[in-house]
Amino acid sequence: MNVFKFGGASVKNAPGFVNVAEIIAFFKGEKLAIVVSATGKTTNALETVVKSYFYKDGTALEKLDAIKRNHYEIIETLGLVGTEIEQDVNDLFVEIDWILDDEPHDQYDYIYDQIVSIGELVSSRILYHTLRSRGINASWLDVRGVLFTDEIHREAKVIWNLTSEKVNASIRSLLEHSDVVVTQGFIGSTTENHTTTLGREGSDYTAAILSYCCNAEAMHIWKDVPGVLTGDPRKFENVVKMEKLSYKEAIEMTYYGAKVIHPKTIKPLQNKNIPLYVRPFDNPSSVGTKISSEAEGFYPPIVVIEEDQALVSISVRDFSFVAEQHISNIFGILSELRLKVNMMRNTAISFTLCVQHHQDKLLQLKEKLENEFSVNIETGLEMITIRHFTKEAIQEMKRNKLTLFEDRLQDTIQLVVKEIPLITRKKEDEK
Repeated sequence: MNVFKFGGASVKNAPGFVNVAEIIAFFKGEKLAIVVSATGKTTNALETVVKSYFYKDGTALEKLDAIKRNHYEIIETLGLVGTEIEQDVNDLFVEIDWILDDEPHDQYDYIYDQIVSIGELVSSRILYHTLRSRGINASWLDVRGVLFTDEIHREAKVIWNLTSEKVNASIRSLLEHSDVVVTQGFIGSTTENHTTTLGREGSDYTAAILSYCCNAEAMHIWKDVPGVLTGDPRKFENVVKMEKLSYKEAIEMTYYGAKVIHPKTIKPLQNKNIPLYVRPFDNPSSVGTKISSEAEGFYPPIVVIEEDQALVSISVRDFSFVAEQHISNIFGILSELRLKVNMMRNTAISFTLCVQHHQDKLLQLKEKLENEFSVNIETGLEMITIRHFTKEAIQEMKRNKLTLFEDRLQDTIQLVVKEIPLITRKKEDEK
């Protein structure tokens, strides 16, 4: 059995669903578990529904109607009007209607999971019916009945023993009379039947969980790129596809912010030595990039850029040293606010860290620290990571940028930078 994962870009419209069906048909005769994300930008759109509902701005129903219309247009274009898919999709959207009819729950993250999860449930239903209409023997599985988590909404942790037992039994049973099982990425359930989510872009992780639980031969992520590249093709012209990566290199890349794979994906696969293929959905015959336990070779410079970063400078007020208790207090607050630290450094009287710019969380951080520390926050920055750097690569990435923070290891350099204003560049060029 193989596990295929298709992201939102793969199923953003009706031609996307048709293309996914054709990829699956290309592998006729193989047993497949298919993990699918919400269509296109549906997750973002559902997030606006959650925000409108929670803060009672009166637009939640209007925003939900736009999402419904988009999905019904896809169904119509696929020629599935008049089939049971309409009732299936309507029943799923009714779940949100019921929520919006009531007063908001006092926990935003709980509401988020109950509403945003509908995106994957609807897209997987559409894919299931698309496959059936094209003669592919498919079954549909609600992953919430097999993937169990704790109750930390929006970042739920998997209960591995229970999940492994349920996933393996259910998928193996379905594949006895089906060739394909279609299920959802990103979502799970508590043992009390409350829907949870695994974190944004978590469908890769779901596919890895299923691969682990079912001892899959391989996992395949289908994307709009030829494979894993040395940089984001939207930002760089001369990127190169890497034919092979080790698990270690893939983990390093995702840790530093590479978006091609979710950071949690690799560990379940590495634990059972299951290879991962990152493949182009416009060319099913291409194997793309293989990620496995094979020995590492030579890697070219790999550039990862994280935008919208903030640099937080924390200084003691009385010029005493930044000691262990200070750092412990700071990290306790960071953990409470769920702010991930991307870079950090301490000096005698200060502690500097780089985090994603979450305005609300940063304001709370400053408020909680200001009794003891002076806090300065600079926003509008980029964090650039270069794996296997060369002098030329560093020079290129520093061009027209002011470096505010730099950290260098044996084979990795990280820079926090901001653009030099054009007028400043001209003055410097005149020198």
